[in-house]
Amino acid sequence: MHSSRLPQDDFNQLIIGAQILEADSYGAKVYLLTDGNILKLFRRKRLISSALLRPYSQRFIDNAVQLEKKGIPTLKVLKHYKLDAPGMTAVLYQPLPGETLRQLSRQPGFDWQVRLPELVTLVRRLHQSGIYFRSLHLGNIVVTPDQQLGLIDVADMRFLRGPLSARMVKRNVQHFARYIAREQLAEQFPLAELERELLG
Repeated sequence: MHSSRLPQDDFNQLIIGAQILEADSYGAKVYLLTDGNILKLFRRKRLISSALLRPYSQRFIDNAVQLEKKGIPTLKVLKHYKLDAPGMTAVLYQPLPGETLRQLSRQPGFDWQVRLPELVTLVRRLHQSGIYFRSLHLGNIVVTPDQQLGLIDVADMRFLRGPLSARMVKRNVQHFARYIAREQLAEQFPLAELERELLG
């Protein structure tokens, strides 16, 4: 997808009435626009970087396209922008409908034992397809209205030619376990069962 320039005045118009979903020390990173689409900003962190040749926003777009080709539900990219600020790009996309597993887990009556088999199936599918999603966690896995599991926030992802090695699978599961600990979900989430299913 080719990028087009988004002048500052047009950017300001685009985000009128938008809700900021994510921010860092530099400012807003993700906007929920009034039409329901999302605008995600990408900043090149270093002056000399591989992002000069392939911006992080392009990786985000490429990963979404690859996931779609593999039949894994994900967001739909609408536009790719270059912003006036040096090293800044943005992606306008249609979010994947549904709720994240993190959101669902907070609802009354939620049962991890019901959801665990399909979560294991999704993660196995990623590993077998050679998809290394370092940011795989409950906040990035969406249950769609037709009860499929899909992925969002897909920038931090690699696609390999063959299935992931046992070492990479283990590393992926360790990242997931750290998220569970950080979010203080260890008492609720059947992590030992997930590890047993994925690591054998």
